[in-house]
Amino acid sequence: MARSGRIDRVGEAPGTAEVQYFPTVRYLDEAGLRYCRRRGLPVPHVDYHRVVVDPVRGLRIAAAYLEAPWYDEAALGAYRAFREETLRQFDFLTSSPLLGGLAVAVEPVPLDPYPDAAAMARDLRDNRRLRVYESAASDNPHPVLDHDENTMFRAVHDAFAHASIGRGFDHHGEEAAWLKHSFMYSATARRALTTETRGQNSAMVFGYTGRRFAEQKAVLLPEPFSDPAGVTLTA
Repeated sequence: MARSGRIDRVGEAPGTAEVQYFPTVRYLDEAGLRYCRRRGLPVPHVDYHRVVVDPVRGLRIAAAYLEAPWYDEAALGAYRAFREETLRQFDFLTSSPLLGGLAVAVEPVPLDPYPDAAAMARDLRDNRRLRVYESAASDNPHPVLDHDENTMFRAVHDAFAHASIGRGFDHHGEEAAWLKHSFMYSATARRALTTETRGQNSAMVFGYTGRRFAEQKAVLLPEPFSDPAGVTLTA
């Protein structure tokens, strides 16, 4: 899920990124919980403002991502589930309230549309609008997701993962966003979600120390890295 316009915010070397918090977008937080209940998924009780990156774990995830091939056929089942569940979330985000949706207008754009995650959250809160840096504008293609699918994933991740918990695009915020979004996916699809978010972000931060984005891949990282219990919380 490469975000070519955000390397200055999510790609800083470990320990140098400014941690960003902002007011949660309440209707998105409530909608995410409602989605979980409807799909029979566990409803989490987590203080997402306490989530931080464990650098030892981050280094291990980065190494696993960077050592993995660009594409592994064994990952296709997880990516099929991930694609289906992402499209379902996107429909929930954008469809009319008459159909049970949130009526958020998603606008793909060719340049990074917001200065930071707080500005994105304000747009969602005040206007029910989300501008998304479109995948087609990136020179980092995905092995199995097409541009539209990749862009739709960016939209639901920005809305249901970042804006709903009030965490930014710094590496601690990305860890919190991975955790929040992981509860909205089945265990199978979560394996692909982990590659797309936790894996790629760890590779960029700990592998390339913010100098470049990690190549997008369609692989499965070791299963423990997809376990929501494997996170670090501040006291």
